[in-house]
Amino acid sequence: MEFETKKIRNISIAGHGQTGKTTLLEHMLFAGSVIQKPETVESGKTVSDNSPEEIQRRISVYASLAHIKWNDRLINIWDTPGSSDFTGEVTSAFRSCDMALLTVDSRTGAQIETIKLWRDLDRRNKARAVFINRCDDPRANFTAANKDIHEKFSVEVCPVTIPMISNNKFSGVIDVLHNKAYPLPQPGQKEEAQPVPDGYADARADALAVLAGSAAEGDDDLLVKFIDEGELTPEEITYGLKIALANNRIVPSFAGSAALGSGIKPLLDFIAEIAPAPEDDFETALTADGETTTIRISTEAKMSALCVKTASDQFSGRLSYLKIITGVLKADSEYVNVNEGRKEKIGKLYRCTGKKLEEIKEACAGDICIAAKLASTKTSDTLAEETGAMPFIRLHHPEPIYSMAVSAAEKKDEDKMGELLAKAAEEDRTLSYRYDPETKQNVFSGMGELHIGIILERVQAQAKIQIQTSVPRVAYRETVQRKAQAEYTHKKQSGGHGQYGRVVLSVESLPRGEQYRFTNAVFGGAISKSYIPGVEKGVKEAMEHGVLAGYPVVDVAVTVLDGKEHPVDSSELAFKIAARNAFRDAMRSAGPILLEPVMNITVWVESKYLGDIMSDLSGKRGRILGQNPLGGGIEEIRAQAPQAELLKYAIDLRSLTSGTGSFETSFSHYDPISGKLADDVIKAAKAFMPQAGSDE
Repeated sequence: MEFETKKIRNISIAGHGQTGKTTLLEHMLFAGSVIQKPETVESGKTVSDNSPEEIQRRISVYASLAHIKWNDRLINIWDTPGSSDFTGEVTSAFRSCDMALLTVDSRTGAQIETIKLWRDLDRRNKARAVFINRCDDPRANFTAANKDIHEKFSVEVCPVTIPMISNNKFSGVIDVLHNKAYPLPQPGQKEEAQPVPDGYADARADALAVLAGSAAEGDDDLLVKFIDEGELTPEEITYGLKIALANNRIVPSFAGSAALGSGIKPLLDFIAEIAPAPEDDFETALTADGETTTIRISTEAKMSALCVKTASDQFSGRLSYLKIITGVLKADSEYVNVNEGRKEKIGKLYRCTGKKLEEIKEACAGDICIAAKLASTKTSDTLAEETGAMPFIRLHHPEPIYSMAVSAAEKKDEDKMGELLAKAAEEDRTLSYRYDPETKQNVFSGMGELHIGIILERVQAQAKIQIQTSVPRVAYRETVQRKAQAEYTHKKQSGGHGQYGRVVLSVESLPRGEQYRFTNAVFGGAISKSYIPGVEKGVKEAMEHGVLAGYPVVDVAVTVLDGKEHPVDSSELAFKIAARNAFRDAMRSAGPILLEPVMNITVWVESKYLGDIMSDLSGKRGRILGQNPLGGGIEEIRAQAPQAELLKYAIDLRSLTSGTGSFETSFSHYDPISGKLADDVIKAAKAFMPQAGSDE
């Protein structure tokens, strides 16, 4: 075993878009001699942005894993997308890491995606550090950026490296803990440690005092000594920082410029020396009775692993990213997919650096590795040695918020399109692909217009097909407003036994959400009990397509009042047909109306956009339920609005907030609509539902 659990570090680089995450990883890999030259995002040659869509758009779309061997430690590093459209990728990285490294622009402080990521890390109680990037910019302000983080998140920020400013120009960083200076390296060169220049002794001493105070937060004995003596030894500071960081009591910050390769080596030194190891962590599993329990990450148990991500590779097929929780995962071994109850053969195992795979024989608890071509394992599945092992809690992916109706331009390509979109949804759990029988559309859903657009472009290029998109139809409902009665006699004679059944029934409205109630109130045997099931079948069939626009009928009470049967010609079929038509006639007389789905919507925006968002929601026939300041300049708005008004809300919100807002929706209830709104819905329904308003 090359690296024990205590020598492994799992880090996720995350942050707002365009804050230098990919560039930071590139220079970390260069510093660790994993690559010979750090590339720029603009070149399209970086290690982590290696897919065609990432190279074309110059943004990260997928979470990419790489590793560095540094100071006798194995550091696994995720580079994650900054756009909220790809939040599912961040979920995979956060679930498998032990510390997040958040990139913050020194000119702006923490932006909204960073704030949202911070809240997610709070929910996970995950340790985090901050890399204050672009300290070389004339507008950079390292102190202000740290203060911004402190004020927005109410956390103890302790600078581990501080910038050196010479003649108002950034000239490198000082490693406060180790008392070393790292001047700006020459292009294509790595940082080299030097003694701290005399002019920075006071700044370094002040920063060391802050570090010592933060370290004292980790241990009671250190706190007593720090209060009594006002200082700690470097060894004591290191020890205290380890404990305080692992317990999420402090937030270390680092100055630097990723593009210039500055601040990289002291950052890696800190990660190797002080960042939490997996052995300090636990994973949550489900017991047989559905209760949760914690399992310590350790090699002293039989093998278990969680699949945190699934991806496809052109040459290696399906790749499963596995976080080993207990024991040792070995190549060429057989395990059990606990969720599926099936055996799973592990062939080759790999570490990866972007798309480059490096074969390994085994991986121990706490490590992250890749298995190729697993038959049944999907994201969130648990692999174990034993059939009865407890499955780990599934990854919590947000529900899709933006949908498009999709169809192949040529009918012969429909199956191929469906297969590839379903496969994409299997790999990315923030996507969904389904056929909606009510609207007769294939609906593809994701986290935003960019998210869906990229997947559709990839599928079209891969399969050489054309996919047409449109706004999906809304699944309306129909109901009645008052009580009405109707009768219908079905009579058919064509030689031999005929068909005869007469049904008298009434319909009336039920409270919203009660769906349906059927009552048999026939007396005196007018309809035999054996035919009543046929009557109810006819009613239910009629309710599948209402009389206005052909949408399902809900919230109605149906009472069978009377009828008549023939001793020879009556049958269950005859009564079903009679009941179906009697229901339609009664519904036409009962004041039929359309119901539209109303959604709960929660929106998160910066405070400066609050008025615009509330006004926009009101203009969408929305009702504001309340607002809540979350701190850090972020407001939460709760409202309800018709689904029809929210079909393009992902685009609208992006436009209103310059791409910084986010939202979630869930179904609430159905509300009546009338007038022109209803007329437009009925007109549109008749175009794709021939039975709309007809008797079939």
